[in-house]
Amino acid sequence: MFTGIVEEIGTVLNIIKGEKSIKLSVTCSKILEDTKLGDSISVNGICLTVTQLSKDSFIADVMPETLRGTNLRYLKGGDKVNLERALSPQNRFGGHIVSGHIDGTGTITQIVREDNAVWITIEASEEILKYVIPKGSISVDGISLTVQYVDKIQFKISVIPHTRDYTILPMKKVGDVVNLECDIVGKYIERLMNFKAEEPKEKITLNYLMENGF
Repeated sequence: MFTGIVEEIGTVLNIIKGEKSIKLSVTCSKILEDTKLGDSISVNGICLTVTQLSKDSFIADVMPETLRGTNLRYLKGGDKVNLERALSPQNRFGGHIVSGHIDGTGTITQIVREDNAVWITIEASEEILKYVIPKGSISVDGISLTVQYVDKIQFKISVIPHTRDYTILPMKKVGDVVNLECDIVGKYIERLMNFKAEEPKEKITLNYLMENGF
């Protein structure tokens, strides 16, 4: 589990392509301080497992399904990525609950500066937007952000200077694809409300109980 508070900006060192998968190599420093093989690291909001480590980089395997559903398929050597280690019990919970399991992608359609803030408009599918609410939380490329506006085709976020300074958001431009993970609480509520338990094949009656020795 993650919080959406980016700890470091890493650089894509190398991408080894398989038939439908890739091995992603990322250079970084802070993220590696207490990282071990098998640990989880959020890369642009995607939970990846560390399979190899060196003093200044790590490698993670990216399966075909992850490539199809995220913007990792567009990465190339030299690109910058947001990095966050999995949450530890000692950490402050500064963002919101982020699983690292991407719901889908969105496309930046507008970037507008307003004094010390920058408004970013992101177009997304109806399947994603149904979980997006004004003043609610959303993860954009692994960054915990507050939704300021939402309608049937898009939502808007307002980014403060600190977020711009410590994430890859300033490098984004109109037309770029971003990873989106909606607030997990809403998804659990929807699932529970719509869940219909399977009815028993045989109704319990007096005859049924007698036939089965009760």
